[in-house]
Amino acid sequence: MPSHTSARPEGLQPILSLRKVSKNFGAVAALTDIDLDVYPGEVVALVGDNGAGKSTLIKTLAGAHSPTSGTILFEGKEVVMNGPSDALDLGIATVFQDLALCENLDVVANIFLGQEKNALHLDETTMEVTSWTLLNELAARIPSVRDVVASLSGGQRQTVAIARSLLSNPKIIMLDEPTAALGVAQTAEVLNLVERVKAKGLGVIMISHNMQDVRAIADRVVVLRLGKNNGVFDVSASNEVLIGAITGATDNAVSRRAKRLAEAENHSEEQA
Repeated sequence: MPSHTSARPEGLQPILSLRKVSKNFGAVAALTDIDLDVYPGEVVALVGDNGAGKSTLIKTLAGAHSPTSGTILFEGKEVVMNGPSDALDLGIATVFQDLALCENLDVVANIFLGQEKNALHLDETTMEVTSWTLLNELAARIPSVRDVVASLSGGQRQTVAIARSLLSNPKIIMLDEPTAALGVAQTAEVLNLVERVKAKGLGVIMISHNMQDVRAIADRVVVLRLGKNNGVFDVSASNEVLIGAITGATDNAVSRRAKRLAEAENHSEEQA
């Protein structure tokens, strides 16, 4: 697997590590021998063409799928997740592309959806204060936590979903296409949110097809192709290199022939 990244700080332990993780659905290998490290306070962009295995990997880390083989380490300890609740208990939160928000409910109700404070009855005051605290930590631009989600912009809805993920005090947040279908201003708003999450010391895994967003926010770029690792790159890598890794454009008969010719030429020069 090609690697074009700077070394990690010595002694820094990854929050999350995958070693040779594979996932099969019957005879179909969706993931094969995936390796991945995510460190505190960094954004890892997970990129790849359609069918590369990105969604399967995210669902595996979210506890929705169990790996067929391989090892998942969380804070240096091997873990087994039998469901999404196990992932949340460990400290892995996921914001899927559909956001899973209820448009007819207000911001508070959406942030606490399934986690309501209700010893005897709903503690609306505590829930509202906590909602404002989470949103203020993200410097979110939401007029009122009592506004219904249907009245919010795409960027504001993404903000609510991210705030909800922070409610469980996670150490890893996974974002599935957080800027998809957003305008320029809303995209900038969401990328700023990701920066603030990173500044809190959390590890972030972000799926994206937008190379401009990746370059703006990511520390490293992990490329998947056909369910396998196909390189770990610094964001300074050229578009040609990244797109080649994503599409396999650098792995074809023409490029292989050129490589053989170059190797033969070098060998001839050495003999001379």
